[in-house]
Amino acid sequence: MNRKLPFWRIPVIASFALFMMVPVAATGLFSISTRWDRTLWPESFTFMWWLKVMSHSAFFDTLLNSLWIAFLTVALSLILVVPTAFLTHTRLPQAKPFLEFLSIVPFCLPGVVLAISLIRLYSKVPLPLINTPNILIAAYVTITLPFMYRPVMNTLQSLDILSLTEASETLGANSFQTFAFVVIPNIIRGVTSGSLLVFSAVFAEFVLANLLVGTRLKTFPIYLVEFTRLDARQASALSMLSFAIVWIITLSVLWIAARGRNASRERSHP
Repeated sequence: MNRKLPFWRIPVIASFALFMMVPVAATGLFSISTRWDRTLWPESFTFMWWLKVMSHSAFFDTLLNSLWIAFLTVALSLILVVPTAFLTHTRLPQAKPFLEFLSIVPFCLPGVVLAISLIRLYSKVPLPLINTPNILIAAYVTITLPFMYRPVMNTLQSLDILSLTEASETLGANSFQTFAFVVIPNIIRGVTSGSLLVFSAVFAEFVLANLLVGTRLKTFPIYLVEFTRLDARQASALSMLSFAIVWIITLSVLWIAARGRNASRERSHP
């Protein structure tokens, strides 16, 4: 039996969508306007600001820097968090409260505090971390821990993982084969969600990048902030480009994951 939605839900959802989209639309209009300070609407439109900001060599350099740092952070988060969440859920349930606490801590630490703490800690460690991208990636893995841990753990808790692992081991698979070919395909939704959250957070992060490496490795957000002091229209174009890049990568990952799930279903149901 279908239930009608309460009358208040549609206005609330529409208001939220409008609240989220109006700033994006205004930024997009401003990035293609020739002038927008004397009337309610832009006087005319041009893509000159987009072409101008993309003509700088620093645009592609900073974009590539942010992309490879984001992808490395996602890879390290997957390597560290996914096996840890699986082992905690199946073998060490008593460690869950501790991991839950660790997944909350990054929300309580401001970027400035975390950056200063990392610098003071690793300045006394004989490792190539200070003033290098390594310390930035390590910091990103730390602050994005909740974004990877929570989706993966939620997916694990929604499945009967113990039965799956026992069935796999009964059929002769070792622990690695069980984890790689049984567990991972079943939690791919959580892994995909966590990866997208980590990528989006890292790609747009400014505070840690500015404090830990600064101009030694200029990222896309640092490049964007520099343009806000020079030309607001070019900064708006950069903002829209950043938004578009994140959306394209997000949709691509979701499409690839959906194709993988469909292929798995076709193999399991010939």
